[in-house]
Amino acid sequence: MRRRRGLTPEDRDLWSRVARTAEPLDPKRKGQAADLAAFSAFVVPPAVAQPAPQPQGLPRFRVGQAAKPATPVVARPQTPAERLALAGLRMDARTHRKMSQGKLRPEARLDLHGLTLSAAGPELLHFILSCHASGLRLVLVITGKGRGDHGPLPTRPGALRHQVPYWLHSPPLAAVVQQVTAAHFRHGGDGAYYVYLRRPQ
Repeated sequence: MRRRRGLTPEDRDLWSRVARTAEPLDPKRKGQAADLAAFSAFVVPPAVAQPAPQPQGLPRFRVGQAAKPATPVVARPQTPAERLALAGLRMDARTHRKMSQGKLRPEARLDLHGLTLSAAGPELLHFILSCHASGLRLVLVITGKGRGDHGPLPTRPGALRHQVPYWLHSPPLAAVVQQVTAAHFRHGGDGAYYVYLRRPQ
């Protein structure tokens, strides 16, 4: 419960001056003004509306004022390392550490180096699905650091290196791929990926 507080000294002084000049409605009650002054000590003055605090860092805005258009934020393309980090760890941490350190030997490998995006996509799809059907767990996909796709449309350098993680995390390959990690330097480094497959159902 909120505790009542009395009037300030200024409010009490003002109230007593008003009470001295007031005439009682009932002439028989001479002490009515004094009673009102005594009662005023327990009256809580009405709250004065305070303006809402202005949030820091935001300009003051008035009703009817036109808002300035927000500056559009252009999303920066994710690098392969950022895309893999967002995917998170989906396998045993101990096995993942060994794999990242190059201590696990890939059971199969696919070299996409030199292929265009249109040719590499079907090759990757067939390779991953066939390896999963054969019960393999760890495979290596080599993309190379790349100098760009030589197809009819220009693409940025390292197009395969950027596209392969996206393919591996998208259907239908996402259903059989458990983890994708950049390969250790002994298996290709930045130009290759370890692909850890799920166990066949």
